[in-house]
Amino acid sequence: MDKELTSKLEAFRENAAVIGEDIVFRLFPTKLLQLQELIQSTNNPSSPYHREHGANLTDPTVYPAPASTPANGDQLQMKKRKIDDGSPAPTDLTANDTQYARLPSLVLANKHMVNLHAALKRECEELVALTDQVKLWISLTMPKIEGGDNFGVQIQEEVVAELARSQDSAFNLRDSAKNDYLARAKICSKLIKYPHVEDYTLALKEHDDNQFYLARQHLVDLRNIYAVLTDLIHKNIAKIRAPRGNNAVSLY
Repeated sequence: MDKELTSKLEAFRENAAVIGEDIVFRLFPTKLLQLQELIQSTNNPSSPYHREHGANLTDPTVYPAPASTPANGDQLQMKKRKIDDGSPAPTDLTANDTQYARLPSLVLANKHMVNLHAALKRECEELVALTDQVKLWISLTMPKIEGGDNFGVQIQEEVVAELARSQDSAFNLRDSAKNDYLARAKICSKLIKYPHVEDYTLALKEHDDNQFYLARQHLVDLRNIYAVLTDLIHKNIAKIRAPRGNNAVSLY
């Protein structure tokens, strides 16, 4: 490579090291303490995670269908029709249009859990972004592949693997909102179809109560991830910075 490109690449590596170490020694501990404080605050009645909110989360009432009319005032046909000129059929039905719904009754979403899911997704996205930077830093400090004195490299590889596992956990936690909505929608659809079956009402309440409990537990999971990463990297920082230090000197 030419000198200019080489210098730019070296500047990129140095910048990645500065960002990585700042995350490890400042942001990871800060996030750990912030999450710990948030978890402890859940015992406060003003916290959105306080247990007494659980009794008021669920509205199992089946409401009448909301008024819904086509925007152009014409009756739209649900079946596909053949257009002589080859133009596509109209597709201006809105996502929540109930005009052609089989059972257009309404069960309201759990707005409290929507807010908790949004907060969890932000935390997961931040965790993934931070661990990406640390993975990049450690990967760029790995020496070239050669025989002998690879203990430090193995430590680096183990730390990178732990960062990858943390990211997988964050992806799974972020996906919990979708799983909650899908599972809740199935119960709500049964509740609309069989409004006089009390067990569906109880099932909906139990589902929301379980999700409310898991919302706080997810905060604990995120705190534990930060705690493990911080402890692991701090204990092995010497080998992470210089995986092949001066071990050869001790052989003589």
